[in-house]
Amino acid sequence: MRINQYVAAATGLSRRQADSAIESGRVTVDGHPATLGETVGEGADVLLDDRPVRPPQAHRYVILNKPEGYVTSRAQQGSDPTIYDLLPPELHRLRPAGRLDRDSSGLIVLSDDGQFIHRLTHPSFDKSKVYELTLAVPLAQADRRRLDRGIKLEDGISRVEVRAVKGKQVTVALSEGRNRQLRRTFGALGYTIERLHRNSMGDIEIGGLAPGKWQDFRP
Repeated sequence: MRINQYVAAATGLSRRQADSAIESGRVTVDGHPATLGETVGEGADVLLDDRPVRPPQAHRYVILNKPEGYVTSRAQQGSDPTIYDLLPPELHRLRPAGRLDRDSSGLIVLSDDGQFIHRLTHPSFDKSKVYELTLAVPLAQADRRRLDRGIKLEDGISRVEVRAVKGKQVTVALSEGRNRQLRRTFGALGYTIERLHRNSMGDIEIGGLAPGKWQDFRP
């Protein structure tokens, strides 16, 4: 990055004001006076009026299609691999927005933007998460109505929006994300979920991303 761009981004000065500061000797790079047109590398020590300046750091946003068998954690749990085994080292600093259990698959959103993660996961923002479920037996119509009314669990009422049913295949949406909520909710009605796959979180969709692959996105 050119030094005038760097100073402008770090301080809010215009490019012309940054040029003026450089020409007047107010800017140094790694201890020497900066010159117009100079390129600043990552990690350079840049001072304006003897005070350090740093450009704002851009946040990173990534989606991952988690396969079954991976744990949503940085810490190894037994012999199970973690989602970070699917990511390059430079992305290991990112935090997941919510979790999927070991036996579930689908969309994981990761970022270093804490406010973005909060908006995506906190129930007060009403960000629906859409899942495709495969049950061991077809969902009965009476149980669909019970799900619409809410199922009492030990940690409160679980409200699941049933969007589509085709035999054992059920599409549902949640606006919250308690631990293993869908498995516990359907389990309370006597159903076993054989496959649980998350397709979207809010307006973020997994699309055609292949299992085990990741890509950047802009919210």
